[in-house]
Amino acid sequence: MSQHIAPTLTKKDFSNDQLVRWCPGCGDYAILSAIQNAMPQLGIPKEDFAFISGIGCAARFPYYMGTYGFHTIHGRAPAFATGVKLSNPDLNVWVVTGDGDSMAIGGNHFIHLLRRNVDVNVLLFNNQIYGLTKGQYSPTSVQGQVTKSTPLGAPERPFRPGELAIGAGTTFFARTIDTNPKLMTKIFVESAQHQGTSLIEILQNCVIFNDNAFSETTNKATAADNQLHLEHGEPMLFGKEKEKGIRLNGLKLEVVTIGENGISESDILVHDAKEPDPTLHMLLAKMELPHFPTALGIIRAVDMHTYGAHVRAQKEAAAAKAKVHSMDQLLRSGYTWEI
Repeated sequence: MSQHIAPTLTKKDFSNDQLVRWCPGCGDYAILSAIQNAMPQLGIPKEDFAFISGIGCAARFPYYMGTYGFHTIHGRAPAFATGVKLSNPDLNVWVVTGDGDSMAIGGNHFIHLLRRNVDVNVLLFNNQIYGLTKGQYSPTSVQGQVTKSTPLGAPERPFRPGELAIGAGTTFFARTIDTNPKLMTKIFVESAQHQGTSLIEILQNCVIFNDNAFSETTNKATAADNQLHLEHGEPMLFGKEKEKGIRLNGLKLEVVTIGENGISESDILVHDAKEPDPTLHMLLAKMELPHFPTALGIIRAVDMHTYGAHVRAQKEAAAAKAKVHSMDQLLRSGYTWEI
């Protein structure tokens, strides 16, 4: 008998015949293209993928993937995804959510998914606005931002997704931007290979209700100075000539220039994404313009026992000790009567 060889999949295998309906120029198109480029690289049959979404513009995602998918209710995608993964551990499960869906109505489900370390991947589209409902401020809108629901400016301090996630105990956090499909694809592949909850924050532009929210980061003319691309084991250098870097000064990070005040490359921090202690990862996730560049890439990737592995181990231990192994045995145990 000849051995069956799985066909090589392409981007086209992960798309379908549905008309993609987002606003022209929306960053969601680039994210969809990047994920469809990433999927074939994983060597997994497309029938073994499941995309779960909540409510919002991002939640249309499952309709456009040539995989299994489930469009659930507002903020509850993490709960559905947990059930899907526990009931079928062999599935490669992805949660697609927005900053409102995940951190407002879905905030409780979001943080506990991260805390439990369920083996799923979360794509968090962060455009700092409610796009589907036409431009109200969201949990990530900057303080003072004028929106339809905050005509005098948003009075609240925003959530930083990375800070919230690392505080909740996430084992994997990465950040990317919708204008860099190559970086997105790379991060999606690496997140899928992580055992546990992988959270990828995608800085995504809403051209209609919050255009240019991340223009200082994405602008090609200033990107070299405003983006820090992290690589595990590599020094934290940035700038057009890699002349700038990040170093630790006491308990704080600071930007320094190599060659000034006796600063050399040996003074620059080397990124360790696998360090269990989250202190530096938290500092990197909190860096913001104009004082710091935006940290992009994999900020944290730590090995830790997954929720599913714990549950399966408990189930196996309980089954080994059980005196009853089937429903028929249960019904016939104890007192019975024949009529």
